[in-house]
Amino acid sequence: MTLLVWNDDRHALGVAAMDDTHRAFADLVNALGNAPGGGEFRALFAELVAHTAAHFAFEDGLMVETGFAALGEHRSEHDRVLGQMRQIAGRVDRGLLVMGREYVRELPRWFDLHAATMDSALAAHLKAKGAAS
Repeated sequence: MTLLVWNDDRHALGVAAMDDTHRAFADLVNALGNAPGGGEFRALFAELVAHTAAHFAFEDGLMVETGFAALGEHRSEHDRVLGQMRQIAGRVDRGLLVMGREYVRELPRWFDLHAATMDSALAAHLKAKGAAS
């Protein structure tokens, strides 16, 4: 089942590195939506956590390097989501896959809002600074 339908008009921000990372996030969410139980779901969820940690660290680095004014708010959101994701990963590792599945079903709603607000503002900032590659 496709949980996060990528739409360039809605999701692409015009910063290639961010767009590529976001597409990979969508692919992982969708792979989890189709994953059978057991080891495959656990492995994909662990991959999602690792991808998201790298994704957020990359964006955090861009914000620091370019003096993004909303760094604190954006980083706090990253910390909150990654913290939740890690908590759910612990439950998934203990075999509580239903919690992981429910969490994954909610990620598209969060992603759509985050991309449209916080990431859109960051992309505009990067373009203005000439740092959008």
